[in-house]
Amino acid sequence: MEEQKDIKKAIIPIAGLGTRFLPMSKVLSKEFFPLVDKPIIQYILDEVKNSGITEIIFVISPKQKTILNYFKKDPELEKILIKRKKENILKDLKDFENALEGISFSFVVQKLPLGDGHAILQAAKYVKNEPVANSFGDDIVDSDTPALLQLSEIFKTCNAPVLALKTVPKESVPAYGMVTAEKIASRLYKIKKIIEKPDASQVTSNLVVIGKHILTPEVFVYLKKAKPSKKGEIILAEVFDKMLSDGKTIYGYELRGEWLECGDKQKWLKSFLYFALKDPRFGRELKEYLKQIK
Repeated sequence: MEEQKDIKKAIIPIAGLGTRFLPMSKVLSKEFFPLVDKPIIQYILDEVKNSGITEIIFVISPKQKTILNYFKKDPELEKILIKRKKENILKDLKDFENALEGISFSFVVQKLPLGDGHAILQAAKYVKNEPVANSFGDDIVDSDTPALLQLSEIFKTCNAPVLALKTVPKESVPAYGMVTAEKIASRLYKIKKIIEKPDASQVTSNLVVIGKHILTPEVFVYLKKAKPSKKGEIILAEVFDKMLSDGKTIYGYELRGEWLECGDKQKWLKSFLYFALKDPRFGRELKEYLKQIK
């Protein structure tokens, strides 16, 4: 078999409406909600870059302008900071700009919210005939080895789609995509079936899919043929399950690291607290403050 190249492209779909965060999401896209002093999207970008990926394809909605401005340099702001002698703040800004060096960005518009699979399909023209990472903006994994790099290393050995997995309590499984799978090595599974948001009576496993994957060109072939669900959406989990029913091989890898979710207000607040209490600049004082207000 021909040696597989490293994953160099990543899709980041951020075209969702963010309805769980209304009314805040009317004026600020969910991916820019803060986790301590960085927006959610910055954690995703840091993971992508630290995984050795050099090209990012954003899938955005027609109204999303903030993401475009986020990457632009602001000479006027820099002049003001220099004039006001805000050296520390200017350094933070320069560090942010330097962190983005070596990464190219493309943007594609998902005109209507027709499902996560439909969003990924919009990026097909930039992916071409090569494997690509995919990372949704709701999931952050705090790990010494970036989550996408963990998946990429597995992909090199199997040359098939790889889905990020985590174990959750069985009572929580209906909120996610549940997988039944055969364990074939430490943390590595061969997936047998995926059920998106199963009923409690269907829960037979506590392994669920989180929003990080390595996708092969074949996944895009299936996405193009996929029929919309009853809600009129193309659902990525359903496309994976169709591939499995056709005898295709899909692997799952239970990620190392802490899974932080940002899909609704409570999960976002928990993730905010996790990073805030862990931050060496703020953690100690915040822990003392929490003791005072109990």
